[in-house]
Amino acid sequence: MSAAPRAFIAIVVLCGLVVLTYAAVLHGKSQNPVKFFCYLVIAIAASRLKVNLPGITGTMSVNFLFVLAGVLELSLAETMALGCAAVLVQCISVEKPVPVQVAFNVCSTSLAIASTFFLYRYSLVHTSANPSTMLFLSACIYFITNTFPIAVIISLTERRSLRKIWSECYFWSFPYYLVGAGVVGMMSWIHSFSDWQTSLLTLPVVYLIFRSYRLYLGKLSDEKRHVEEMADLHMRTIEALALAIEAKDQTTHDHLQRVRVYAVEVGKELKVEAQEMEALQAAALLHDIGKLAIPEHIVSKPGRLTPEEFEKMKIHPIVGAEILERVRFPYPVVPIVRAHHEKFDGSGYPMGLRGKQIPIGARILAAVDFLDALASDRQYRRALPMDEVMAQLAKESGKSFDPQVVSVLQRRYLELEKLVHEKTDSAVKNRLSTEAHNKDKDKDGDKNKDHKGDDAATNPAIQPAAGFESQGRRQPTERSFLSSIAAARQEAQTLFELSQDLGASLSLGETLSVFSVKLRHAMSYDAIAIYVKHGDELVPEYVNGDNFRLFASLRIPMGQGLSGWVAQNLKPILNGNPSVEPGYLNDPSKYSTLTSALAVPLEGLHGVVGVVALYHAEKDFFTSDHLRILLAVSSKMAMAIENALKYEQAENSAVTDYLTGLPNARSLFLQLDREMARCKRDGTSLTVMVSDMDGFKQINDRFGHLEGNRVLRQFAHALKETSREYDYVARMGGDEFVVIAPGLTPEASSRKAEQMRELAQQTGREVCNEEILSLSVGKAVYPEDGLDAEKLLSEADKRMYLQKQAQPSRSNRRLYPRLRARLTTEIAIEGVERPVLGILTNLSVGGCYLESGAMLLPGAKLTLKFSVEQTAVTIQSEVVRMDMGIGAAIKFSESTHEVRATIHRALEQLASIEAKTDKKRQNATAGV
Repeated sequence: MSAAPRAFIAIVVLCGLVVLTYAAVLHGKSQNPVKFFCYLVIAIAASRLKVNLPGITGTMSVNFLFVLAGVLELSLAETMALGCAAVLVQCISVEKPVPVQVAFNVCSTSLAIASTFFLYRYSLVHTSANPSTMLFLSACIYFITNTFPIAVIISLTERRSLRKIWSECYFWSFPYYLVGAGVVGMMSWIHSFSDWQTSLLTLPVVYLIFRSYRLYLGKLSDEKRHVEEMADLHMRTIEALALAIEAKDQTTHDHLQRVRVYAVEVGKELKVEAQEMEALQAAALLHDIGKLAIPEHIVSKPGRLTPEEFEKMKIHPIVGAEILERVRFPYPVVPIVRAHHEKFDGSGYPMGLRGKQIPIGARILAAVDFLDALASDRQYRRALPMDEVMAQLAKESGKSFDPQVVSVLQRRYLELEKLVHEKTDSAVKNRLSTEAHNKDKDKDGDKNKDHKGDDAATNPAIQPAAGFESQGRRQPTERSFLSSIAAARQEAQTLFELSQDLGASLSLGETLSVFSVKLRHAMSYDAIAIYVKHGDELVPEYVNGDNFRLFASLRIPMGQGLSGWVAQNLKPILNGNPSVEPGYLNDPSKYSTLTSALAVPLEGLHGVVGVVALYHAEKDFFTSDHLRILLAVSSKMAMAIENALKYEQAENSAVTDYLTGLPNARSLFLQLDREMARCKRDGTSLTVMVSDMDGFKQINDRFGHLEGNRVLRQFAHALKETSREYDYVARMGGDEFVVIAPGLTPEASSRKAEQMRELAQQTGREVCNEEILSLSVGKAVYPEDGLDAEKLLSEADKRMYLQKQAQPSRSNRRLYPRLRARLTTEIAIEGVERPVLGILTNLSVGGCYLESGAMLLPGAKLTLKFSVEQTAVTIQSEVVRMDMGIGAAIKFSESTHEVRATIHRALEQLASIEAKTDKKRQNATAGV
């Protein structure tokens, strides 16, 4: 209680004591003790006939009739004793009377009696006023002096309007005071021609007055209770709607509670009027309802909004106001909602109001909303400590927020925060007690159902029969509507993110990893395994969680185990038994922490692609909601896996020779660059061995190209098998193979070359049953023979060419080396009017390789035009074949002496240019 009500109580009590002392000392004698005692008893009895006053905590009785009767027929001391005794009995009849209240009521009553007594007696003695008029006037004075002090103390303690309290809580009883004056006048009139006992016959009228009091106040109480219930229903409806809106974002469930408590308490501190206070409470709940018009990805964006997104966000106060205008609140909610983003300096939105132009409710709500936003966890940051929040709020005082509102928050934020936590904890306790009661009922229900579980385990409709202990559906756990709304929003967000992310990458591993991470947001699991079909087996391509090593080692045949059955039958299994997976835990003596599984087939355009299986330690953990979510994304997941597998296959084809399975020329150059960079860092050597088959053309001519392909495949396989694990074996194209051997000594490289020759001879004997095939091998060593990939390959090719020339028989073999130059050439294709451009590589006397965007099919006739320095070459050619990664193999058709001489001259010039370039590079390296 503040100082003002304390002072008023002290003044009233002091004045009352003075009046009581005066009446007891100067007027303490009774002229008719029997009459006084009778009136006293009846007044005390009448004080028990009391009614509750509307709008305040207080009561009122009909003993004022006997106070008025005492004013007419008793002395001041007797009237004072009668009235104070009746009030005292009325006060102490409550359960726990407060001494201060009792003293205040008794002293206030004594002042009212004294004022009424002296007014009535003084008027009769010193004026010629009519007694009846004076009686009614005395009743009015007693009403005012009896009710006004109580209304004042209520106004001071509750900070409410004195006029409103007095008019709403007491003025309704004024007619009953006038009726009481009439009853007292009747008693006085009867007493004028008979004894005073006869006047007591009017007591039934007193009871009638009490009953009318009671009926009238009962009706008022019922109407007030109905209005309060409707107002409470109205507010609870608003709160439920606001909670449903806010429940979309799980991080702001306590947002409304804090905003409402802070706003209401600040409003009380600033003495906001009742209508404005009601509007503030509703606006605190509904101020963000306009965000329904904002796209979800903007509202839930974890980072800073772009200018365009912020412009979209700025419409929510206007939309919220338009929505609430249709409700037609009896208090001004709409202006507060419309202006709750206005700033005190006029820089806010949507109307740019400033200072007092902004409604007081909007000014309060703006500051409180800012405080709560900083003090709450968000997706993009953690909550700030309250001290930092208040420091930020103080910086914006006078700019964004009303300084009066900021001052109140700075002074009371600790108290208000404690109040928020108390209300939140109370709500949580109520919810927990309800959940505990529901769980107890669930347990009782489970006991009654236990004997039915055995029948379900033996149901033959459950497939497959062995090992699948249950396929029943787990009932969803009890949860609040807020959680259900939040879960629905989260599920929609997860499905949207999955649909976006699954098509964002063509990497199979990355796709499956992203799927696993996003899926965990929608459902809980202890382990996940995503199996992909390879032939007749399911191979785990991604495994994470408990027992991941065990799941990663599984190879599940189609139709076997849980996942195999799902893949073969294209049907999901809910809460299956993980231990039936082949190779998992077939031994019953072994223990597994995982007891339930959810498996869904991944069906693509051409049949089943794989199976996604989730595992959990809790028995029958997965629900139909989990199955529904997984089925919703399974088709998208299957398409993503199919695309990733196709991309993986295409990527392998781009760097892999389709015939032998070895890396092609493109992959060779990339690997050679990597190996040379590593050797440069480590200071080690690198050997490059280029080989070419001698006699391979005879195999194609005599035995056919299919046998030639067989020779290439068999030799490639043998070469790969006999090389070290870290050696790199590639097919350059045609019948050329390259081996990259890091750290190989000269002696070891010689042995390796001899081994390669033996492998070629052995392959020729196995396929053709005769000695028809041999191998020429050239070697180059980094860094002695070159510092880049082209130089090393060129040097090895030259040495291989020299070895080929040294062989006794060179029939049908390439006699000249190829120079790995890149020359721009004009290509005239037979049957095509306009020539095209291409890149000529690997030039030799007999042919070259050609890279072009034009379609060059085997057998096509071409005319090539190119030049080297001053030598121009025009030659007729034919496309022999297409080699993946290196281009079209071209054979020169003309064999005249002039054409050959021109090509020889061009080759010599290219070799000279290459030698000069190598020398410059070596000089530059030596200088460094």
